Amino acid sequence: MKNPYRRHWTLDPEVTFLNHGSYGACPARIQLKQQELRQEMEREPVRFMGHRTSLLDHSRARLAEFLGAPMTDLAFVPNATHGVNAAIGAQRWQPGDEVLVTDHEYNACRNALDFSAERSGAIVVVVKLPFPLTDPQQVVEAMMAKVTKRTVFCLVDHITSPTALVLPVAEIIQAMRNKGIRTLVDGAHAPGQLPLNLEELGADYYTGNLHKWVCAPKGSAFLYVRPELQEEIHPVTISHGYNAGTENRSRFLQEFDWTGTFDPTAWGSVAHVLDFMEDLVDGGWNAIMKRNHELTLSMRTMLAERFGTGLPAPDSMIGTMASLFIPSAAMKTVEKRGTSIYTELQNQWGIQIPAIPLPDDLGTVVRFSVHIYNTESEYHRLAEAIESLV
Repeated sequence: MKNPYRRHWTLDPEVTFLNHGSYGACPARIQLKQQELRQEMEREPVRFMGHRTSLLDHSRARLAEFLGAPMTDLAFVPNATHGVNAAIGAQRWQPGDEVLVTDHEYNACRNALDFSAERSGAIVVVVKLPFPLTDPQQVVEAMMAKVTKRTVFCLVDHITSPTALVLPVAEIIQAMRNKGIRTLVDGAHAPGQLPLNLEELGADYYTGNLHKWVCAPKGSAFLYVRPELQEEIHPVTISHGYNAGTENRSRFLQEFDWTGTFDPTAWGSVAHVLDFMEDLVDGGWNAIMKRNHELTLSMRTMLAERFGTGLPAPDSMIGTMASLFIPSAAMKTVEKRGTSIYTELQNQWGIQIPAIPLPDDLGTVVRFSVHIYNTESEYHRLAEAIESLV
């Protein structure tokens, strides 16, 4: 059956697009809205830039409602990697301090942590997460087992990039806080995939992308910072906001809202895409996330049965994206052909999906995404493609 929502996206109809998790996809109407904002900017650039604060605050207010956080605690950033860099840059680690990160952390953010640790003399402690696993508590136990008296900071994914696991961040944050350890949550995939209440969650820092599951234009992301930590944090680029007046706005917002001349229309489109998606389906965002989650679970079960590889994690650790091991027979086939799973699926079947080799010879996983425009038939096509290699 044809998906009634696909028409709102400009995705190539010849491609089975199961990779929303990498860069997202922006609806056509929001692309047009951003173009309208750009045209307004180019008609009178000085006036537009002079009034950018009201544009950003309109989006920020709507985003604050969506994320369950005060708008004064939310700064816009171009992507979650920028947010991670800013939060890490605010730390003043001493030689011998230990900072925790898991072996499932996104490479770009792990690089930011390593870079800062090398400069300060801090020690990066890598927590090896069990995978496959049967209980989210295994993650908490693995992380806390690496905590020592020298641990001062923890970087943890809300949803891991290679394995698509929803980690128990609430429990991790509380356990770290009990030890006096600051926590930065890399929530790159979480907004629009999971319901969020950042104020209740209680992370010291939380950054997330809006171009992924929220479907905002590329260059849309946010950084949440607890109020008591805002004075010590700065954007990656220091600019006019550093010494701007703060009569009506905090230094935090002054600095992050203006880091030099840039195109603010992606940020200015955030309120529009949140409203568009809310109105797209009866029941709004909650209905979208529920539908996507249920389809992810059912398709994960179907694919695992057809692959014959089993489920690597419990349902409670799955959002609207999941990873499954690729059968070893399929891997042997592509090795004999001198190609790769990704290339075979893309070139022979028109399926856009990442195939990710895991460390320690665990195997290779295929990570599929589910959004409102996807249909069951697309995942059955993926199963057929993998079976053809077996």
